[in-house]
Amino acid sequence: MSDTKGPSARRRRTTIPGGGGAGSVKQANGTKGHDAGGKPPQNPAGVKAAAPEVSKHFVSILFCSCHVLQESLLSSASGYSNYRGILNWCVVMLVLSNARLFLENIIKYGILVDPIQVVSLFLKDPYSWPAACLIIGMKPPILHIFNLIFMLTFSSATVLSVTSMTPVGGVFSLGIYTVLFLKLYSYQDANRWCREIRQAKAKSPDVQQSNGSAVHSLVSYPGNLTHRDMYYFVFAPTLCYQLNFPRSPRIRKRFLIRRLFEMVRRRLQHYKLQQWMVPTIQNSMKPFRVCTLFVPNHLIWLIFFYWFFHSSMNFVAELLQFGDREFYRDWWNSETVTYFWANWNIPVHKWCLRHFYKPMLKRGTNKFLAQTAVFLVSAFLHEYLVSVPLKMFRLWAFMGMMAQVPLAWFVGRYLNGNYGNAAVWLSLIIGQPIAVLMYFHDYYVIHHGSTK
Repeated sequence: MSDTKGPSARRRRTTIPGGGGAGSVKQANGTKGHDAGGKPPQNPAGVKAAAPEVSKHFVSILFCSCHVLQESLLSSASGYSNYRGILNWCVVMLVLSNARLFLENIIKYGILVDPIQVVSLFLKDPYSWPAACLIIGMKPPILHIFNLIFMLTFSSATVLSVTSMTPVGGVFSLGIYTVLFLKLYSYQDANRWCREIRQAKAKSPDVQQSNGSAVHSLVSYPGNLTHRDMYYFVFAPTLCYQLNFPRSPRIRKRFLIRRLFEMVRRRLQHYKLQQWMVPTIQNSMKPFRVCTLFVPNHLIWLIFFYWFFHSSMNFVAELLQFGDREFYRDWWNSETVTYFWANWNIPVHKWCLRHFYKPMLKRGTNKFLAQTAVFLVSAFLHEYLVSVPLKMFRLWAFMGMMAQVPLAWFVGRYLNGNYGNAAVWLSLIIGQPIAVLMYFHDYYVIHHGSTK
């Protein structure tokens, strides 16, 4: 899935002490190291030559270790400095938007957004909290297939049938269950690979006599099948399971405080943008006037990205001493649509690459069809997370995701360099808000009558 046509002149090499081995040297910004998108070493140290079948299984299990010790790009310790795409974003934003001052909005309209109202969405009707009950009722899987199917169907049925469920609570609940679904699928997949390696090892004397510690830890050691290990994976900021996660040496208290401060500050910025958007929404419900909401909607998405993928996930990773902090790459420098989708959400991209895309390629599926299938699954999950909480099915999110396939082909074929990067930014500034505003318009009409 990773796109080789990424931004030019942006390679770096960062060595993080304590990583050891091939995983300690990481090439970022579109290059491939020893992760979910790269190739595993052909002959790890200490492993003797084995039978072809065993070697194939051994390479497969090494490929499944997709985490290494590394910092997030926007952290000062990463040494990253290529923000050329941000400059292009500034140019596009200046062309599309007019400057609006927050103080003028306050003077003209007063305070329109009350944070207490947001909290009241969760406190409303406290004796029937289906969202909280859904999350508390989660249990480890016993029968994997039944549990995974039941997990999505039961949660969506509850959201649709319980009238007291708010859209905010529905999105939160379904989001938790979707993440757990992806984690448990990866958990059973990785453990199945380990069982296959153990069976292959038992049949091969060459592997039994080898002194390779990597083989012993990946194949012979069953100590990962514990509640402690599983619940660490459930709360860890990743969707891909492996037997041993890279761990940071200690918890940095100053780092935690900075991330916590960033989370609070981003939420305040979110409320400021809402203050800006409320009068615009009130005046923009008529056709063609919703275009005035593109820019503030895009800014809210950018704030959410930084709040979730950098501040929040680094905060959780630091608490759990989870060493792999690559939650995103330099998507802002994307010159193709496929490069953006492969780098803006690394946890989901690794899961799709490891458990869906590459298995399809191994079965002989065409590369383009495999990429289209990934977008199809992603479109279904986007629609699932929007339509079910709103209790209306319009397929705007589904069609928006599937529209990325021809857009990716067009940008990759006809646009290069800064033109391709500008096209990606335009799709983010205009494309995503259109789908969001279509849902908002339909929801407003259903619950509040005409838009006149």
